[in-house]
Formats: sequence, C-alpha cells, structure tokens
Amino acid sequence: MTQNTQHTVEKIGGTSMSRSNELVDTLFVGTRPEAEIYNRIFVVSAYGGITNLLLEDKKTGAPGVYKLFANAENDHGWSEALSSVATAMCEAHDAVLDHAADRSAAHDFVRDRIEGARGCLIDLQRLCSYGHFRLSQHMLIIRELLSGLGEAHSAFATALLLRRAGVNARFIDLSGWRDETEHTLEERIGAGLRDIDLSQELPIVTGYAQCTEGLMKEYDRGYSEVTFSRIAAQTGAAEAIIHKEFHLSSADPGIVGESAVRKLGHTNYDVADQLSNMGMEAIHPKAAKTLRQSGIPLRVTNAFEPHDPGTLIDNEPSDKPGVEMVTGLGVYALELFEQDMVGVKGYDTKLLDVLTRHKIRIVAKSSNANTITHYVDAPLKSVKRVERDLSEIFPSATLSARNLAVVSAIGRNLAGQNVLLNGLRALEEEGIELIAAQQTTRTVDVQFLVGRDRMKDTVSALHRNLIARPHVARQPKAA
Repeated sequence: MTQNTQHTVEKIGGTSMSRSNELVDTLFVGTRPEAEIYNRIFVVSAYGGITNLLLEDKKTGAPGVYKLFANAENDHGWSEALSSVATAMCEAHDAVLDHAADRSAAHDFVRDRIEGARGCLIDLQRLCSYGHFRLSQHMLIIRELLSGLGEAHSAFATALLLRRAGVNARFIDLSGWRDETEHTLEERIGAGLRDIDLSQELPIVTGYAQCTEGLMKEYDRGYSEVTFSRIAAQTGAAEAIIHKEFHLSSADPGIVGESAVRKLGHTNYDVADQLSNMGMEAIHPKAAKTLRQSGIPLRVTNAFEPHDPGTLIDNEPSDKPGVEMVTGLGVYALELFEQDMVGVKGYDTKLLDVLTRHKIRIVAKSSNANTITHYVDAPLKSVKRVERDLSEIFPSATLSARNLAVVSAIGRNLAGQNVLLNGLRALEEEGIELIAAQQTTRTVDVQFLVGRDRMKDTVSALHRNLIARPHVARQPKAA
C-alpha cells in the first residue's frame, strides 16, 4: 500500500449505507477537490436489514437464514429465506444504483454469491445426514459465511456507484470467498490492501474479514468495527472515523427533545467504554481498545453533515469537569440473598459461572454481607434459566428478578461535581422513586436504578438538571 499523505480509515453503518447514493454528494465526493477524495479507506457494513435476514433480527430474535438452517433437519425453509435475502439485496442496490449496467452487474454478483452459499449449505446438510458428521460443529463457519455475503454485496455495489461518479474506487473483498488458503486477520488485511495506491484509489472494504481467529466467535456482530479498527492500526491511520446517521449527543433527542440535546464535540475512550456498557456503542469496546493502544483518535460524525467535525474521542482528560451524557438501559436486577454468605468465599464465583454459561451480559453489580445483585442485560427467558440453575446450586438462598432500568450520568471527569447528590435531588423533585444508586471511585459515571417504566422520565430529569443547567461544584471552605 502506498500513500502520499497520512490517511484516514472510515466506517459506514448499515442504515447510512442504504442511502449511499446521497453520500456521493456529501461524504464520498461533495465539494472536495480530487486530491481530497483519496487517502481514505472506507470499511462498509451490509445494507440496513440484510444481516438481520441472513442471521437473525438483532432486536426481536426473529430467525434469518442462519437460525432456520440451524433448526432445520430435512426441510429447506432456510433456502426460501435465502431467496428472500437475494430479493432484498437487489432491492437495496437498485435503490442506490441508477445505471442499468451497474444494476445488472450487482444482480449478477448477488446471484453468484447467494447460489454459491445455497449449494454449500445443501452439500453440508446432505453430508451431515450420514451421522458421522455433526452439523453443530460447522455452524460457526456457516454463520461467518452468511455474514460475509452482506458486506461483500454492499462494498461491491458501492464501488460501482463511485466509479460511475468518476471516482477510482476499488472493491476489496476480505470475506475469503472461494479462497482455499488460510490467513490470520493481519495477513488477510495485508493481502487485501497490499497493492493499493491510496493517493489515486479509494478502497471500499468489506466489514467482514475471514481469518483463522474467527471474528464471529469472539465478537459476533461487532466484527465490522473490529475489522475497521485493525485496518486503522495496521496501516497507521492518522484518524479513525465512524459515520452514523446522527451525532453523538448528550441524550436521546427522542426523549429529551431536539432542542435540549448537545453534541458532545470532544470526549475520551473512558466515556466510550461507559456508553458501550449501556448498550449505546459509539464503537465496539474491543475495537476501541485497538485504537486506544495504537494512539489513533476516533471521530464520530453525521454522515449527512460532511462539514460538521462531529465528536472526537481520544485519550485526553477533560479540562472542564461535568456530566457529558445521560442514557438509560432496561435491565433485570438478579438478586441472590443467602444468610450463610457472611464470611464465606465462592458465592460470587459460582454465580458468575452461571451467568457466563448462559451468556448473560452484566451491566452493573452491587453486594453486601449477605446479598449479591447483578443488573443484567438479557431476555427474561435467559434470566429464568439462570434463576433455575442458581436455585439448584444454592437451595437455601432466596432469588428474585426485578424489571428495572439503569440510568447513567457519564463524563470524563465527575470529580467534585456532586453528581450523585444533585441527581438524587432531581429525581425527588420529579417524584421518581429511586431503588438504588452507585458511584465508583473512577468518577466517570454515576448510576441510578429506577423502575423500567420511569426510565425516560429519569433520563429527562437528570439531563435537565445535570447538563441543561449544571450545578456548580461547591468549593471547600477555607481553613
């Protein structure tokens, strides 16, 4: 890979990709002189909704091709779903490609990839019918194969779109399609970008990268941001940029109002980690770690406002302490009370083992002499399974699961800001019942536990009191 100036690596999410024709006039080209079009690497996600159809719906869990195939025995319901994916892919690229030749090329690409995947799944299903082969041993590979279809499709179509607009765009397929060799992620990235001249070419890279490490195994659907961060680190990017369809703001504008929210503008990776913990990812935490360790700042922008610098995320501390964001997340408070716990070790370890086995994500935790409470982000059915297992391990314990919400006030430096005290006052003024609250010694967040039905009210109250009209920290009295 050659370049004349230090470059950026930029990622576009699925929702924005579905409007990629609009991005030609803003993000990709716009009013840029030709020289500024290049020295950028774009990593793209699948068009909005395609990965849900290929795997499963991320929010509802509705089965896609992967889930249908995993649950199939001899029926081919998954094959019909795969045909539906092909239709959805063609509709997605037809919506952004105007030229008939480009549409035809994209249709051919979809047909080749979808029919290739279909043949692979039929052969695997037939092979596993003999009994010597277990389908379960191949499911992770199938999940990776299907995931790669979405990103390869959107990257291919985007390269067509940009070439039609006069940009020397190049489709870089890291999905390993029909590649009989094995590569680590570093090798896969290196091979894909090896002969690119960034001063004259605009690489459009798949967010999925096939590698021996297996991105889906560790990161599941966060793989595109991991690929993005590794490309940035491996190529020595000056900056990593994520383009979303909204700005990173002080709260959800749908809750507190468009006029009340503030664009963050500048924050650090500590805050980004807290946002990830609250299910509001600016970037996958593993990807953030890669950028942080490589000394590469991250910028989050609105893809459709190219002249707005967005929000810069780096390692710099805040020069102005205070709350930067308020956000909420629905959780279950899984409480274990055991009178015999006092002074006895091992309770927490066994409890964590059960949560890990059921793949339960812990948002927060509290404990005292005889009670351990984990606030978890999980569906009720998974929480019930955990309760069942824990009742067998601790037959004399009392277990309960409450439907609550964690509302977190987050900032780079909350020291001396009386956030907990002022937050409690704000909730009292609004008549919101507080169930629990906690603040750590790192002074980057304060968490308030309330009933699930009061989450939005709590976000509004805290945002109004801690951000819209922040309290001035009290000065210590003179001796």
